[in-house]
Amino acid sequence: MSVTSMNRRALLAAGAAATFVAASGPALAQASPERAAVLDAMKRAARFMSEEAAVDGGYVWQYLPDFSRRWGELEASPTMIWVQPPGTATVGHLFLDAYHATGDAFYYEAAKKAADALVKGQHPLGGWNYVIDTAGEESLKQWYGTVGANAWRLEEFHHYYGNATFDDAGTAEASQLLLRVYLEKKDRKYLAPLNKAISFVLESQYENGGWPQRYPFVQNGGLHGRADYTPYITFNDDVAGENLEFLIYAYHGLARNSRGDAKILDAINRGMDIFVKTQQPQPQPAWGLQHFPDTLKPAGARTIEPQAFVTHATGTNIRSMLGFYRLTGDRKYLARLPEAMDWLDQVATKPPLNTPGRTHPTFVLEGANTPIYIHRRGSNIANGQYYSDDNPTNLIVHYGSFRNVDTPALRAEYARLSALPVEEATQGSPLKARPGSLNLPKYFTLQDVDVWDMSSDARRPTRPHANRAAEVMAGLNARGYWPTPLTTTSNPYKGPSPTAVTGGEYQMTRVGDLWDTSPYQTDFPVEGVSTSVFIRNMGDLIEALGA
Repeated sequence: MSVTSMNRRALLAAGAAATFVAASGPALAQASPERAAVLDAMKRAARFMSEEAAVDGGYVWQYLPDFSRRWGELEASPTMIWVQPPGTATVGHLFLDAYHATGDAFYYEAAKKAADALVKGQHPLGGWNYVIDTAGEESLKQWYGTVGANAWRLEEFHHYYGNATFDDAGTAEASQLLLRVYLEKKDRKYLAPLNKAISFVLESQYENGGWPQRYPFVQNGGLHGRADYTPYITFNDDVAGENLEFLIYAYHGLARNSRGDAKILDAINRGMDIFVKTQQPQPQPAWGLQHFPDTLKPAGARTIEPQAFVTHATGTNIRSMLGFYRLTGDRKYLARLPEAMDWLDQVATKPPLNTPGRTHPTFVLEGANTPIYIHRRGSNIANGQYYSDDNPTNLIVHYGSFRNVDTPALRAEYARLSALPVEEATQGSPLKARPGSLNLPKYFTLQDVDVWDMSSDARRPTRPHANRAAEVMAGLNARGYWPTPLTTTSNPYKGPSPTAVTGGEYQMTRVGDLWDTSPYQTDFPVEGVSTSVFIRNMGDLIEALGA
């Protein structure tokens, strides 16, 4: 986000783009391709995605060129589309950006098709699951019972809830796309699903201001012998921050009078205040990834996320509250931040473990500032277990037991804001502006946009280098996609995982035995189609048009 520090979209796109650039060969001499050539390349790439890769207007993350296999966070069936960025909604945002850059109605229609795909898969109450199966609910349940149930390390896919999630920005990204598509031409076809999305965010919010991970609540008894964590107040993956960003966009975009929407404004204020309420008292004035909705104490979630204080969540929440002060000028958001920063210094990684990028242990026990670390044993979901202890060796590699928290940068920003007059600190705040006086950013995929980009183009702070457009155009193949080494793959589903541990050592691997359907990095990448590369390269061409 934005109001806080979420930049999932940008990281996904930039990471995939780096893979493509490395494989695309030396830079070409041409620095300024003709506008007509840029437009032609954009159209060819967009046609391939919308006419060949899309399923009923929706997208996954990557494909084999013959579409015999395709993946989102897990391998998808041929009828599935992905909601998590950089899936269907992110591609829809890109098409709207291309429409703004070119004026070509082709892109507006492609964006509408992506929005239509999301509307078809929208939960009756208004949110979205990670995925949509265009073949229907029974087909989706079958996928959950096979591919999802055997993805050892991806516990969020082990159970079909039948509800919607705020995790990984899926609901927020889809809601923002509906808002943009509606505002583009005020097509009332999108107003009802947009209002449902807004109602979903408002209805799911606890009175104290927090949001659960999933809603509406279902009784599933939990997973792997643990209580169901999805109703807990969630900060992980910027759930609260993404919801606040969407509500602020809606507050301005749909302002019906000079006073705005009182319900939305109230939800925004309560959504910021939950950060204050959940900061724990001394001697551990920090946060967890999740908190119990009644006691507001830190809660556990997946088996890789024990009940503990979490250093990177604490750092993110500090940065969020600095942003809330900029939005409101209310010093309650600054009041206890020094305590949290002092705590981060107290629990910082001690020698010899404090190597570059590992400034802090991820998890710190309640009641004692003792780090705990995550391990696993076994070979698959049927026989494997995750566990935590104080041993910092033989750690799992797919979830970091150490984090990089830049406490000096947090202190510097706190000192800067604290010293400013409140009028200066809140200059440009969307919450200080008259409702409806700000427009949404013109572009959503050129950088990780946030509410401070409203009424701006939101172009990248640094434009691509002069030869970049020529490189991108030269890399587009005859079919209309950018060939990309797919550095991750997965084992195809081959039946239920055996209860007997199979040969091999899987403590420190991203995947278990051959029955584990979790994605993993491969030493033998094959050429494929990447949605992230498409988004990033199209953005480079949009920037070239602007230049």
